[in-house]
Amino acid sequence: MLTRVLLPAILLLPLLGCQSTAAAPDAAGADTSQPVPSEQGVSPEDASSSTGVVAEPRSFEEWLADFRADALAQGISQGTVNRALDGLRFRPRVIELDGSQPEFVRPIWEYLDTAVSNARVTQGRDKLAANRQAASSAEAQYGVPAEVVTAIWGIESNYGSNFGDFSTLEALATLAYDGRRRDFARGELLAALQIIDAGDITPQRMKGSWAGAMGHTQFIPSSFVAYARDGDGDGHRDIWASIPDVMASTANYLEQSGWREGQPWGMEVSLPSGFDYAQTELDTRRSSAAWAEQGVTGLDAGRLPAFDEASVITPAGARGPAFLVGPNFRTILRYNNATSYALAVASLSDRIAGRPGIQGGWPREEQPLARRQVEEMQARLSALGYDVGTPDGILGPNTRQGLRAWQRDQGLVPDGFATRSLLERLGR
Repeated sequence: MLTRVLLPAILLLPLLGCQSTAAAPDAAGADTSQPVPSEQGVSPEDASSSTGVVAEPRSFEEWLADFRADALAQGISQGTVNRALDGLRFRPRVIELDGSQPEFVRPIWEYLDTAVSNARVTQGRDKLAANRQAASSAEAQYGVPAEVVTAIWGIESNYGSNFGDFSTLEALATLAYDGRRRDFARGELLAALQIIDAGDITPQRMKGSWAGAMGHTQFIPSSFVAYARDGDGDGHRDIWASIPDVMASTANYLEQSGWREGQPWGMEVSLPSGFDYAQTELDTRRSSAAWAEQGVTGLDAGRLPAFDEASVITPAGARGPAFLVGPNFRTILRYNNATSYALAVASLSDRIAGRPGIQGGWPREEQPLARRQVEEMQARLSALGYDVGTPDGILGPNTRQGLRAWQRDQGLVPDGFATRSLLERLGR
């Protein structure tokens, strides 16, 4: 499910790694429900076609003819253009998936139950053992632990068993013609042609998700161009069939995104009584020593990792587990900017390596809010004088800040965790 671009950077939701259409998180990584369709971190800004402003084509065939001319002007060979674009079809199912915005999102604990299941842990250990040489080689070269790369592999495509069977070319052409982000998709389609032109893959083998994410760890084409590596030395970068290439490419992406060798992603922590939950945002960063001074400790009073800049997050509020996360957690977010995704990768990597997973319990009796209910909560808070910004159905930092202020005034623990019981109380 990769859709990230550093250079723009990658990535999508689990179980087809990053292929569900959950609400996109805000800049602070606000979404804690589930990953979003592969966008590998920071999506490049939509740019207009290099040919300038073009009249809206009347049909897909006319659009394709215009793109074909543009690709040739960008230096793609005539042979590649013919092999890749001849007979290309418009796929209505891609537009259907692109336009779907689920009203309900899964609670983070349900997402993690699936993403970090016992079966996935066992399979991850088996896959790592079977590909130990390739994983160790990538770890030695890029400094990213083999279990972290394996965890991304597991969550993105269930270790290659489900990385999608859409033609990447048809999916991107369809999105570029009639999708929500046409210029972005057009740029990715051009990058896909560059990959084919370089001889890394044939058009027929370029398969992936409906969103254009490809291969075992779901790279979008621009991320492939920037970060894919030839791990097996055969002269091609093949993230569809070569596990050494998959390992090297994924590790290189993380290393280039800022992975700090030798540091953990973070750890589960205990928070002191009276802890100020207004601090539990990813953009609130303090040293481990500063957090320790507030009474934050590892589970069973363990020592915190030595981070210069770390955040405390509580994705299910005061009644769920708490985590101290460092720079490498933020690097995982570059792959898919959803807190739940990064926690899944972190937890799965720990368990593959034989370390314990998440220990704290989740408030499983609570029901998350549907998008329309979030919007209703935002409207009610705003009407009561709490600043949450424009109601948009997205639980971002502004909404959590306003909710915390209301909770504080009501004598509740101000953790900013939005639930249906709180919405009902707001209504009263």
